[in-house]
Amino acid sequence: MCTASSPVVRYMFWRVGCDENCDALARYSVETHHESWETKMTNYNQVYINGQWVAPSSTDTIEVWDSTDESVMASIPSCTATEVDLAAKAARAAFDSWSALDAQERGKYMSRIGDGLAARMDEIASAISRETGMTKFLSQMIQVGLPINSFKQAAAIAENYSYSREVGSSVVVREPIGVVGCITPWNYPLHQIAAKVAFAMAAGCTVVLKPSEIAPLDAFILAEVIDEIGLPAGVFNMITGTGPVVGEAMSAHTDIDMMSFTGSTRAGRRVSQVSAETIKKVALELGGKSANIICADLDTETFAKAVSSGVGKAFLNSGQTCSALTRMLVPKARLEEAEAILTAAGNAVVVGDPFEKTTHLGPLASAAQRDRVNGFIQKGIDEGAKVLVGGVGVPEGVSKGYYVKPTIFSNVTTSMTIAQEEIFGPVLSVIAYNDEEDAIRIANDTVYGLAGGVWAADKDHAIAIARRMRTGQVEVNGGAFNANAPFGGYKQSGVGREYGDYGFEEFLEIKSMQL
Repeated sequence: MCTASSPVVRYMFWRVGCDENCDALARYSVETHHESWETKMTNYNQVYINGQWVAPSSTDTIEVWDSTDESVMASIPSCTATEVDLAAKAARAAFDSWSALDAQERGKYMSRIGDGLAARMDEIASAISRETGMTKFLSQMIQVGLPINSFKQAAAIAENYSYSREVGSSVVVREPIGVVGCITPWNYPLHQIAAKVAFAMAAGCTVVLKPSEIAPLDAFILAEVIDEIGLPAGVFNMITGTGPVVGEAMSAHTDIDMMSFTGSTRAGRRVSQVSAETIKKVALELGGKSANIICADLDTETFAKAVSSGVGKAFLNSGQTCSALTRMLVPKARLEEAEAILTAAGNAVVVGDPFEKTTHLGPLASAAQRDRVNGFIQKGIDEGAKVLVGGVGVPEGVSKGYYVKPTIFSNVTTSMTIAQEEIFGPVLSVIAYNDEEDAIRIANDTVYGLAGGVWAADKDHAIAIARRMRTGQVEVNGGAFNANAPFGGYKQSGVGREYGDYGFEEFLEIKSMQL
């Protein structure tokens, strides 16, 4: 079992709002779910449309790869625009009755879905660990625990939300926007599905979901749970396939009123372009290149804590995290001090099988991602960055799986590729700054603005710096991730917010009635 003494592991628990007693929580997660997910090949040949499992019109399939051993673990249908049309029409037909259903009743359905996911926690977590590479005990809490929270939180909001208010002589009401198309990524597959589907359905919308073809198994389990609880037909529809085919058809479909997309900035731009033809509302959660500012005024002990925990902030889920703090900004006068701490912390990270209790980081999700990350590491070396830990290649002791070496660079400048582009792997870039103004300038010097962090001796001082960072959320002195707070970005990190009341309101239209 990974212990709470590890700064990387300790951060990974803080990330989801857990207290420092992480061993007990991990032990609970492991010991209370005994069912194993079998690793045999699974062939899915149907998708979920209008409350039924339906064979798609095409017999084409997509292989799903096991990140731990590079074997094919499943195959799924590669749907076409035909299935998009069927799903969109089913969602449209179900919208009137679902949106008119009492919010308390919608909330009860969401809560039951959460319970259904909890009953299959071990199965889902195992599947996602094989798809994405996240360690099993973290998958249980993050990849399944947070989605359960989302369905429960969406239920609570739907039941207690105030849908109308008086503004002078008008009554302003909020009503469900309609049919929502949801396109979700592979790095936190069920978590991102829940962020969209749970809140959209709780708000009174009907949905068409396209999960990532790289990590789709959790979506099939979710559809099974939804089918088992008896959600009205057409409220939830799931189709699988590629972005250029299914994603494009969803974005263009006239029966879909809103697109909610999480993924790369490039793909998000395309969703926006296609959706513009039918004037859809578009919500986007895209890339990040987030800065972690370590202030010069920290005492030696706090400085060490801030720097060492920063490794976990960059490496969570093997760095496959859009909000990862992948740029650490340290004062020039303390660069050598930071390098010594980072080297020790980086070398302590254990890479290996995500199902082994001693493992900190598993593999990346795909061969393409492994090669991409190694390409960025080589680019950093070529452009003159100093390698403190890691480098190009495969970690020692690994013979198969999509593994890379966790890598920490120092002497990184803002003009380097590794300081500007999202790598999506366990790569941390350390940038030295002259003074506080320089640090804030560097932090804001990217096209992204998704997340950030700041450590300062005085909390009010840290908050003042956080306010100047052009980003959607900032961790102040190691503040834990709040799964019910709004999540989203500035600039090319996206449009709109997810989770909590703010995420719920994304799926509501505003109507003004003059009395």
